[in-house]
Amino acid sequence: MAKVHPQVLVAASSTSSKQEVFTVWMKSLILSGNGCAVFDSNGRIVYRVDNYDHKRVDKVHLMDPKGNILFTLVKKNFSVFGMWNGYRSSDGVNIDKTGPGFRVRKLVGIRKILLGFLRGYSSYKVAVHVSKLPNGTNRPNCDDQYVNYIMETQVPKTSCRIIDTFGGLVAEVKRKISASGVVLGEDVLTMVVEPNIDHSLVTALVVVFGLIHHKL
Repeated sequence: MAKVHPQVLVAASSTSSKQEVFTVWMKSLILSGNGCAVFDSNGRIVYRVDNYDHKRVDKVHLMDPKGNILFTLVKKNFSVFGMWNGYRSSDGVNIDKTGPGFRVRKLVGIRKILLGFLRGYSSYKVAVHVSKLPNGTNRPNCDDQYVNYIMETQVPKTSCRIIDTFGGLVAEVKRKISASGVVLGEDVLTMVVEPNIDHSLVTALVVVFGLIHHKL
């Protein structure tokens, strides 16, 4: 297997003016733990999730390499169609109590279900609160105070695409292929993030993707 372990822990920049490629390892760096680790193109860890409890939990933390909390992801109980809320942390410990930075819920409707079945994917609506974007950055495709994205997860649930409401690609996750052309295991993924998109936000959404499909 290609090397996925980091050499150095570094702090991640939240955005970039160019397309960035990351490796997502759906394994915790903690022995006997559950979670995932995200590495930049130089093999350095930039984000991590360490769950000391068990799989299919209702609350997890996305952290930077030093353990500072960036997002707290919470599953909304008693929701018929399932919903995950992502709360940003400004100080690395406490969540923003003014409300979630984003919400993820499954798109429903007979037409959407049939199209998803025929094309082999499930779709989720992602609503990101505009005022909670990094550096006050505004985005197109806004509905009131929210930026809307669609997250499509494909069968057999090892890949997903995040697109805007015009169909433009925001980020994509799929099985990692080594330099020699070998497709790596289902727990080693490539995450491609388009320019000027918040890397930590995309990573948080990928973690939600993993939680929905019980990969964490």
